[in-house]
Amino acid sequence: MLMFIYLAYSMMALLYETVPAFEDTWIECLGDLGRYRMAIEDDDIRDRENWTAVSRHWYSKASDKAPTTGRLYYYTKSLCVAIPFGSARESIMTLFDPIMAPTPNQQQSRLSVAEFAFVKVHAIMFSGKQMEKLHSTMDDFLQSLDSQITRSSRKWLEAGYHMGISNCCAVIGYGNEANPISKSLKQSRGADEEPQDQLMANNDLGSPVPEDNALKLFSQTYDIVARRDGDPNILPFLHVSLVFIYHLTFLPEAIHFVAPSFPWKRTALMMNTLLGSCKNYSRIEETVLPRSESRRPLPEDYAMRGLAWADRVSPSDCFSNEKIDDDEKYFEVASMAEERKERVLWLGHKIATSNPRWLRYNSSTHEFTVSPENETEAKRTPMSPVESVEMGELPDAAAITS
Repeated sequence: MLMFIYLAYSMMALLYETVPAFEDTWIECLGDLGRYRMAIEDDDIRDRENWTAVSRHWYSKASDKAPTTGRLYYYTKSLCVAIPFGSARESIMTLFDPIMAPTPNQQQSRLSVAEFAFVKVHAIMFSGKQMEKLHSTMDDFLQSLDSQITRSSRKWLEAGYHMGISNCCAVIGYGNEANPISKSLKQSRGADEEPQDQLMANNDLGSPVPEDNALKLFSQTYDIVARRDGDPNILPFLHVSLVFIYHLTFLPEAIHFVAPSFPWKRTALMMNTLLGSCKNYSRIEETVLPRSESRRPLPEDYAMRGLAWADRVSPSDCFSNEKIDDDEKYFEVASMAEERKERVLWLGHKIATSNPRWLRYNSSTHEFTVSPENETEAKRTPMSPVESVEMGELPDAAAITS
């Protein structure tokens, strides 16, 4: 088997170099072969990690060439892009089945309480199985989330935006066409292209997720995270979540479902905290997204790329710099904290100016407020104080080749 994979990989690599007309096909094949080599490696963990990196490289290259086309290996994201890949549902269930197993197993033991509960909540909503355990599992996740962020410290920069994207995908029913928000998103882009595979609504892996459960997960997760005033590690999560909300403000039918449960008061309080360190109010009040001097996309920009609700924020040339290596795309640098603050504030300003019914911004006092009906929010028991906002040693943007 090993000899076959090595031979096939060498042949595909040669074809990639010599027959560029079918480059997309060779890239997919090289990614698949790297994944197969990784999957059969049981003895040498270093070899497994190396082939994981090889597979990720080719898959990332394929996704960059056609970001709105669903890919089997991007799981939930493959169902929530303009051209979904419906067969990814079966692959997703191979991840979820061990999590939902009644007896403890190795996959469950590797996760913390918060991580396990988070994955299981999505497994239940995605599959429609074990619905009687949904609320208790969701409560376990929400109760352990704050302490998990504290323990994770800087590692939650990445975990945060992945969690935010997952929750947004849940709100749109993981791309289910029966979901009203997903339907609005499809109508807004004209539905020019048909899915590559069987539609999600037509398979038998479970009923569509009830919107109220997904909205509860989305809103209450956001509420807990937004209470961590002064913690820079939550900024990627906030950025992703507000990109989603901002896009929905253009879809009256979609925002109608989300706005009533979204913590607007908490958002205003969080925005005002961030404004305390704002050095240039005019930048957050600009019409277009303010960009850093490096013009380098943030890691979560790459993670959101291609999603149906993420195309209104990023400029058309955002991903035009082909000199950025795959490893650098998700590499964190120190200057990103300030850029994220600016983006979060810009998104808050855009949401407020689009409809002051939810969030309001006073350009004279530079302060966010909410409408009177939302003033009663944010009076729940406060979360524990932020114990750690350790950013670690991060390089400056000048040290990264752009």
